[in-house]
Amino acid sequence: MAYNRCMTATETSRQCDLAIVGGGAAGVLVALHALRSATGAAQIVLFEPASVLAQGIAYATAWPDHLLNVPVGRMSGLPDAADDFLAYLLQIEAFPTLDRDALAAAYVPRRMYAAYLQARLEQAQADSPARLQVVHEAVLGLHPGNAVQRLSLANGDHWQARQVVLACGNSMRPLPVPGAEALPPGKVVDAWDYDGVRLLAGAGDVAIIGSGLSMADSVVALANAGHRGRIHVLSRHALLPLPHAHGGAATFDPQPLPGMPLRQALRALRVHARSAVSQGLPWQAVMDRIRPLGQALWQGLDAVDQRRFLRHVVRYWDVHRHRIAEPVEAQVAALEQSGQLQRHRARLDAVRVLDGSLQVHAHDAAGVLPPLNVDALINATGVETRATAMRNPLVRQLLADGHARPGPHGLGLDTSVERGQLLDAAGQPQAGVQVVGSLRIGTLWESLAIPELRGQAQQAARAALG
Repeated sequence: MAYNRCMTATETSRQCDLAIVGGGAAGVLVALHALRSATGAAQIVLFEPASVLAQGIAYATAWPDHLLNVPVGRMSGLPDAADDFLAYLLQIEAFPTLDRDALAAAYVPRRMYAAYLQARLEQAQADSPARLQVVHEAVLGLHPGNAVQRLSLANGDHWQARQVVLACGNSMRPLPVPGAEALPPGKVVDAWDYDGVRLLAGAGDVAIIGSGLSMADSVVALANAGHRGRIHVLSRHALLPLPHAHGGAATFDPQPLPGMPLRQALRALRVHARSAVSQGLPWQAVMDRIRPLGQALWQGLDAVDQRRFLRHVVRYWDVHRHRIAEPVEAQVAALEQSGQLQRHRARLDAVRVLDGSLQVHAHDAAGVLPPLNVDALINATGVETRATAMRNPLVRQLLADGHARPGPHGLGLDTSVERGQLLDAAGQPQAGVQVVGSLRIGTLWESLAIPELRGQAQQAARAALG
């Protein structure tokens, strides 16, 4: 893609109208909407150290067995064109044997979504009066100001921007065990290292720490690479992701739910689920019905109920809300039924190196479990949401210098609700810095999926260039 059609970093004065930090799906969506909404020759610069845009963590996998968790028809990157991703796949004839309706309901390889965003970004460049430049460097420092935001790059360069959008994406939690960083690198692989996970396939046993979406990715990758050993899945609750389901739509009115106390809202959802099943609908129809109200449900809870949700409900919410494609769930279930996949509801205590292998020590409610001897360990603990635990050097600098503060309950960075402006240590909004995506989880809760990302990206782009 010809991102830098007319300029390079050495040819510019290192000043721009809009700086976008992060070139994964969130950052590319901001750039896409900025190009589409620009009315003049604005200078937009996107900072991303990776060589390929729009991949980030979710869409960086090249393997076809890693599917989107949402059907094609609900994955448009444009709020004003609900079937845009579907139109793209039809245009390139990606699945010539599927008609429009069948393709809209299909779960396609995740790599195709990155290709879609890249194609739409290139098209927006060609049609926009604004100019987009990509700088393949990491931003290590940001110093907000009234009119100018100053950025420091890993290579020592400095930039000035009128507006900044932080779209830093996700990072994985470290293994919850002392000394994890000292374990042999070849024996411990992050679930997001998609090629590295496949290399673990063989006759030996493997342990996966975590039982969420990343676990499902790893299990499918191991199985499709010919893994013959046992797969031990260990987590505190051992809840596996649940599948999507086909069926009619629930028709109840969800509007009374936001604002209810947590217990009352949960009771109401259970009543709606039982009612749906009695009508021949899957329980999933209830979750689909309340899907657009995710942020309102979170913000309608007081601080006490939000803490109660995080302590007691979130694991059960996640497996019902963040569902996986039916073929993926069926493959995981078949491996468990055969005995090759074994679940352990337990808390990890220690991992020790023993005669070239790893010994995993854990305990459950009844006491200490027998050690698990495995050839390798996969970290599938999921997205790091605690601001003070994030390893992103830019986030750490913003917190240390008082330009940001942790979000509610320590989750993400604190932002204003309506405009997504970064709040400083005193709670004051930074007019020149907006935040998009997972860093807003404490404020909004629902801030990871494409429907939220595309809306935030469009809002941020219009505000930045308005």
